[in-house]
Amino acid sequence: MPVWALGFIAWLAGPVAAQEVRQSAPPPGIAKPAPGAPAGWSITIGAAPVLGPAWQGARDMALSLFPDLRVNYGDALFASVPDGIGWNAVRGDGWRIGPLVKIRFGRDERDGGSPFLIAGGSDALEGMGNIKAAGEAGGFVEKSFGPRRVWRMRAEVRQGFGGHDGVVADLSAAYRTRIGGAIISAGPRTTLASAPFMRAYFGISAAQSARTGLARYRPDGGVLSYGLGGNVIRPLGRRSALTLFTSLERLGGPAGDSPLVRQRGRRTQATLGLGYGFRFGL
Repeated sequence: MPVWALGFIAWLAGPVAAQEVRQSAPPPGIAKPAPGAPAGWSITIGAAPVLGPAWQGARDMALSLFPDLRVNYGDALFASVPDGIGWNAVRGDGWRIGPLVKIRFGRDERDGGSPFLIAGGSDALEGMGNIKAAGEAGGFVEKSFGPRRVWRMRAEVRQGFGGHDGVVADLSAAYRTRIGGAIISAGPRTTLASAPFMRAYFGISAAQSARTGLARYRPDGGVLSYGLGGNVIRPLGRRSALTLFTSLERLGGPAGDSPLVRQRGRRTQATLGLGYGFRFGL
């Protein structure tokens, strides 16, 4: 799954779909401050069971329970488990621009590696070795426009360190509307990645080939994945909400052509989750 960074970042895969879900609509239970309201701290806590691929490219499904912890200072600073740490350095007239740091959880050859796994998993990675968690630091640009700013476009570019040292770029667009008491958002997204990222997650070295029987593979950079995502947010009150989110994505050539995916996985990836969030101020 994509880093959720979607969701839960994938977003994610990482599970990730939720990261991109929350970028296309306000975080569950958080209303935007009224114009002129003083900035202040707020905290949102919640959880989301997510059904999706055990690892990005897997055919095996897994059920994970992801925490959702967010800390915001007005409309300027944000820090959360799914979305990373960032600063809206430029904000106004529909623009948001600033730095961003995210984490991409590692991959474990025993079951796929989600630290929040509660059921399912995959043994298809046996012999591939583990990939440790990676940090990703970079920036984002977001623009909302149209009547009542129902359209949103966003781009992120991040440099990895730790588990991988590649460059990752997330591009997305979304349309948001209200039907009854629900907020609905959907749109396309794509993720690009450089060769070091592709080789870390989808490449097969000589040693890995000997252990797994898969052919050696050294991918170049390119399109990691592309697809559609959407969510429905149903406020339960002024401070809490439920979020139903889903995504359908397909791996691009460099990842999808890996013998790991062709023989042990699947290029088409689907994710479904349901999150609950409760906000309170400080």
